[in-house]
Amino acid sequence: MDIETQRDIPALMARLGADAKRAAASLALADTESKNAALRAAADALRADRAAIKEANALDMAGGAEKGLSRAMLDRLMLDDKRIEAMATGLEQIADLTDPVGAELARWTRPNGLDIARVRVPLGVIGIIYESRPNVTADAGALCLKAGNAAILRGGSESFNSSRAILASLRRGVAAGGLPEAAIQMIPTTDRAAVGAMLTMSDHIDVIVPRGGKGLIERVTAESRIPLFKHLDGICHTYIDRAADPETARAVAFNGKMRRTGICGATETILVDRPVLDSHLPDLLDDLFAAGCEVRGDDAVRALDSRIAEATEADWDTEYLDAIVSVKAVDGVGAAIDHINRHSSRHTDSIVTENDEAATRFLNEIDSAIVMLNASTQFADGGEFGMGAEIGISTGKMHARGPVGVEQLCSFKYMVRGRGHTRP
Repeated sequence: MDIETQRDIPALMARLGADAKRAAASLALADTESKNAALRAAADALRADRAAIKEANALDMAGGAEKGLSRAMLDRLMLDDKRIEAMATGLEQIADLTDPVGAELARWTRPNGLDIARVRVPLGVIGIIYESRPNVTADAGALCLKAGNAAILRGGSESFNSSRAILASLRRGVAAGGLPEAAIQMIPTTDRAAVGAMLTMSDHIDVIVPRGGKGLIERVTAESRIPLFKHLDGICHTYIDRAADPETARAVAFNGKMRRTGICGATETILVDRPVLDSHLPDLLDDLFAAGCEVRGDDAVRALDSRIAEATEADWDTEYLDAIVSVKAVDGVGAAIDHINRHSSRHTDSIVTENDEAATRFLNEIDSAIVMLNASTQFADGGEFGMGAEIGISTGKMHARGPVGVEQLCSFKYMVRGRGHTRP
């Protein structure tokens, strides 16, 4: 249904919400075999529909180029055979995960004989608002389904055609599994008013997951009447300690920045322990410049290479999502921790060191959702964590933190069994 010119956004959203609520009630009771069959059928459909998905993506890529999207944003938007296969494989990996619904988390018996169990249950209806990465359509829809939740998806206007094509494949899988058609829905308009309506639907939606840039997160945080799983900027750091192996530091920092510059786990600031500036940084700088990366540094870093631009205070608080990195000299692990805890967005931060004491201090004192030792920040990903995929990286501290996978898309309830118990 083409509703681009439809004016009654509240009525449209109310219908989507009511359909999702009914689907969620059914999904909460769906057996594991049905959910897994739907996911595997959806993976097969993605592969079969590859040509149509790429055709739709070509429209989005052309539109993105016309809008002047950056190279990094176009990379986030682009779908090719490899990425479509990765989506399909991701769905199969989610199907292979243990079903979280109904898992008994704890059980005990009180002195009075009451038997109490804490059991995992779905959240209900999850609204996901995301921007230019169309693969989120598959990841989010599949994760919600596996966890027994209905999903209402609202992708960005840049990826509208791609997301609709992916959704068609997912819906075929849902039907093959015998699950409700409304298990995975997508808002069929790019009208921004639909987002505003979605954020007020507390009668229909249980959780909102915003996944995108700072502007989107700020708007959703300000307007939502529904609980959120959210992350703000992905201002991620790699700290090269004085006890770092030079080649390890070079490889980890370069990969953290340049593997994919437009993802939230990309390193945006590299911190270097002052005693190893001369020994550890020059080769890394050469790698970054050769790859087309702009480097902005403080005075100590700029003294090493005339190609380095001057960093401003704003750089330490900037998520570039592009081939730009800020580099700063610090005096030891304590100074690195202080800098990160002041400027980090609490997403992902990494230390490169062979010193156990420095590593332990960093891992314990950095207040981020993900802290790493001798590993690229680009591993901040649910799939890399063995979670099949993720719906996002939560930097909050309530309910879910870090990659949000199937277990994090569940709540729990207490089942209390008595034998005619009455309370004195």
